[in-house]
Amino acid sequence: MTALPTSIDAVETLLSGQGYVASRALATVVFLSLKLGRPLFLEGEAGTGKTEIAKTLATALGRRLIRLQCYEGLDAASAVAEWNFAAQMIAIRAAEATDRDHLKAELFTEDYLIARPLLEAMRPQPGGAPVLLIDEIDRTDEPFEAFLLEALSDFQVTIPELGTIRAPEPPIVILTSNRTREVHDALKRRCLYHWVDYPSFDRELEILHARAPEAQETLSREIVAFVQKLRREDLFKRPGVAETIDWAKCLLALDVIALSPEVISDTLGAILKYQDDIQKLQGSEAKRLLDEVKRELVPA
Repeated sequence: MTALPTSIDAVETLLSGQGYVASRALATVVFLSLKLGRPLFLEGEAGTGKTEIAKTLATALGRRLIRLQCYEGLDAASAVAEWNFAAQMIAIRAAEATDRDHLKAELFTEDYLIARPLLEAMRPQPGGAPVLLIDEIDRTDEPFEAFLLEALSDFQVTIPELGTIRAPEPPIVILTSNRTREVHDALKRRCLYHWVDYPSFDRELEILHARAPEAQETLSREIVAFVQKLRREDLFKRPGVAETIDWAKCLLALDVIALSPEVISDTLGAILKYQDDIQKLQGSEAKRLLDEVKRELVPA
């Protein structure tokens, strides 16, 4: 287990050691979250590295990563714990002749409890408190947000049959949102907040160097410049940094050393995920953007 960083510079060093290039503002809010023990709420477009920050922190600190992937209809039972009804029924049938009151007391113990992410995060973990990632909280509904208030305010969860379970050491909590809907203020107030935006050209190039170091400098610059051009186009879904990295790795697998309209057309599926967007970039449009990129990258 690695000790928590004691400065913003230490956070930047910790993250960069795992190939995560963070802005000074992001490193600052991560440091404050760790220092104050406050949940961190990261909001921004998909593919900008919000989920990756939790994975990187867990790896860098030597902590267990516990992920709660949110979805529409997620409820407390799925997030905290469920009873293993099949095992309980087997126990009932095996002990039909025994004292039923005694059997009832035995059935509702941790032996028959299936722990889900929130309960796991409240339990002691080897190596220290885990990193709890509550991913895409905007996919859930307001009742689940209200339920989370107890967990994030007091770092505890309640199971009716067992009572309240409190974390001996608060987990490191990171929530992410793609802002498909607004998350309630009551939940945000319990967190430190940071908007994760698309990076500048220089920062995205630095990220690509860290994640795909085998790419030649010329190709890396063309990739980043082209993706940044795409983000200014009228697209249904703009490519994130994750797509930039994926595209670079695809091009490397094809032994591409420089972008061409043909290569772009053949590999658009690595950066654009909707057919309407891909159709817009086929043919002359991709060539137009690439020509602009090559003109802009020519040294003055």
